[in-house]
Amino acid sequence: MRYPVISTWSATSPFGVGRAEFTAGIAERRSTRALLDPVRWQVPEREGCVVPGFDVRESLGRKGTRMMNRVTGLTIATVGHVLAEAGHPEGGADDVALVLGTTAGSMQSSMEITHSSLTGARPYHVEPATIPYAVMNGAAGRCAIWHGLRGPNSTVAAGRPTGMVGLTYARRLLLAGRARQVLCGAAEEFSPARSWVEHHGRAEGEPDTVLGEGCAIFLLGLEPVAGARPLASVLSVRTRMAADGDWGAAVGHCVDGVLSQVEEKPDQVWAVSPSGAAGAAGAAEQARLAEVFGAGTLIPPVAELIGETHSAASAFQIAAVLSLAERDPASAGRTAVVTSVDPSGMAAAALLRLA
Repeated sequence: MRYPVISTWSATSPFGVGRAEFTAGIAERRSTRALLDPVRWQVPEREGCVVPGFDVRESLGRKGTRMMNRVTGLTIATVGHVLAEAGHPEGGADDVALVLGTTAGSMQSSMEITHSSLTGARPYHVEPATIPYAVMNGAAGRCAIWHGLRGPNSTVAAGRPTGMVGLTYARRLLLAGRARQVLCGAAEEFSPARSWVEHHGRAEGEPDTVLGEGCAIFLLGLEPVAGARPLASVLSVRTRMAADGDWGAAVGHCVDGVLSQVEEKPDQVWAVSPSGAAGAAGAAEQARLAEVFGAGTLIPPVAELIGETHSAASAFQIAAVLSLAERDPASAGRTAVVTSVDPSGMAAAALLRLA
């Protein structure tokens, strides 16, 4: 069986811009939680985890960015870093696909259009340039145009496991010959709209959640990029709905599924990355993983450092595993497990073979 390999990756995160900043932040276990500027961020929370100093127009230039929202800017910037490292041709490519995970695109853009429609003299008195950015696949579409990615362009939404679900979609594109390479990842923006939705959607008595943002993108292919050493192979991904609320069992089924596909034993696994989700779901996930692999195999959740990144959470978990493996020679040739749970009811697990 042929497995997709990750040739390179990058991240724009609360640690900073680029892969090196993310890798250093993970190694140092550096918390990015900080007080928010109340003038810029009119949100109910006092603290958050935002990409330091990130501004769309300063990062990408003034041309074509006048109405661009934050999630699109984060995506374009991160994909640009990956393509630069992979030697992407300036004219673009017909055989490079993009699979981007998101919760709902940009809640901020969607709410701004709704607000303009309700408060303007006429319902159609809205800024036309904002409309493409308000749809869920706006970021993926604009990113493909920006970088000349003329292969399949897809947007995936599956809650916190979105990054892993995107990997399965990317694998199908590669095996079907629809693309030679796939840029796969997820993005989430920090915005007043997202913050207020999270605030009002919180159950009574539930502790406050520190929101984070960012984008993580991986370049996958059935063969590594010319001249590059593959970083990891994606061996298997499994998802399951915890319809009965038994999160431990759902996570256990996913883990058993990915391990059994390649006949891997739990004691052979180098590291396990739990989601660190808040509440009962995250606690049950952590307990089940400790039971199967032993607590010493579990790495601290990325969410503790960069906040709740929702749809980008599992993509950042994969990035964290690759970051740690890069600094640990003992990881070579061994496997790593990444798991995720989402309040919507989905659990997921992915198995990577590290190079």
